[in-house]
Amino acid sequence: MKMFKSKLLTLVAALAMTVGAALVAPNTVQAQALDQTQLGKRVRHELVTLPYYGVFDNLAYQINGNTVTLYGQVVRPTTRSDAEARVAHLPGVTRVINRIEVLPLSGFDDQIRARAYRTIFNTAGLYRYAMGGNPSLHIIVNNGHLTLEGVVANEMDKRLAYIAARQVPGVFSVTNNLRTDRDESRSVR
Repeated sequence: MKMFKSKLLTLVAALAMTVGAALVAPNTVQAQALDQTQLGKRVRHELVTLPYYGVFDNLAYQINGNTVTLYGQVVRPTTRSDAEARVAHLPGVTRVINRIEVLPLSGFDDQIRARAYRTIFNTAGLYRYAMGGNPSLHIIVNNGHLTLEGVVANEMDKRLAYIAARQVPGVFSVTNNLRTDRDESRSVR
């Protein structure tokens, strides 16, 4: 009789643990998704508050579990190393893969950056994207090739920035990777 009670008690305990785990699993998935969202906000905050991150740099990231992969292009090597160091110290990050490209030193590219900045932000209505500590429109120049990155309010501003960038003397090609606020709101859902 003792043996039967012991086996029955073991079976009931195993069943309770199985049911308990099944009830906790959805909450665990939700908690992990929330943690990923919170981690994403923290990573973004660390990147946009880097001391030398500016209009001529572009940083992006991807989170996979506890691993954060950094992407983009920067003018200064210190911005690349600072980004990695800041993200590596965040709670919940165990590994950082740094794929940020440091753009080559070039007086020619520096001249294009200055001309592009003046041309784009002097275009009617686009000056507001250069305001503030972290501009929402970024100008990336690599060996004479100009790429527009970031977010603008609407499709018209996206087109105006592209037209202005194509008028910059010395530019070999222009790639428009700008997104609109409307595109951003769709991707969040």
